[in-house]
Amino acid sequence: MNELQKLKQAFAQLNHIPDKEWDAFSKIWEKIDVKRKVNITAEGQIERYTYFVIDGIQRIYYLDDAGKEATIVFTYEGDFGGVLDSYLLQTPSKYYYETLSKSVLLRCKKDDFDRLQLQYESIKLAIDKALYLGFSGTMARLVELQILSSEEKFKKLLQRSPHILHKIPHKYLANYIGIDPTNFSKLLNNVKL
Repeated sequence: MNELQKLKQAFAQLNHIPDKEWDAFSKIWEKIDVKRKVNITAEGQIERYTYFVIDGIQRIYYLDDAGKEATIVFTYEGDFGGVLDSYLLQTPSKYYYETLSKSVLLRCKKDDFDRLQLQYESIKLAIDKALYLGFSGTMARLVELQILSSEEKFKKLLQRSPHILHKIPHKYLANYIGIDPTNFSKLLNNVKL
């Protein structure tokens, strides 16, 4: 399956897009190859693209003035990526979008994306659904961060994404659930899955 077929399959799960509309939509995407440990978007930049992950793993993280990181989300094959608030509001990003591994992405410019959403209702409905699903996931994650113990957050992460343990360095997973990497190793050795 080529890159655009993967993208089409992802959009089909959100909404049916007729062939004529898909033909126009598929033409605005370009493939990029990005090396490992590259900030695709950095703090202070305005996000000009939306991304679709073909291969590789990325993360969005926040970096405070003291150099402390907070990993917010991981993206990998089949996910849409980018710094969403900067993209939607066209304001400087407070976050970084970084590749954790060599990555292959499709990307499209915001102007092209917006134009086709206005032109084709089926594309707008697909994008709206993707945003609603993203918002729903964010709300669930906030609840997890506020009420679950470290062990419960660890179990929830592995229930949701069991493959993640072997694909993402443990220091980033520990950061994602808000614990020290040493405690993550203890959880890994002691928690029954």
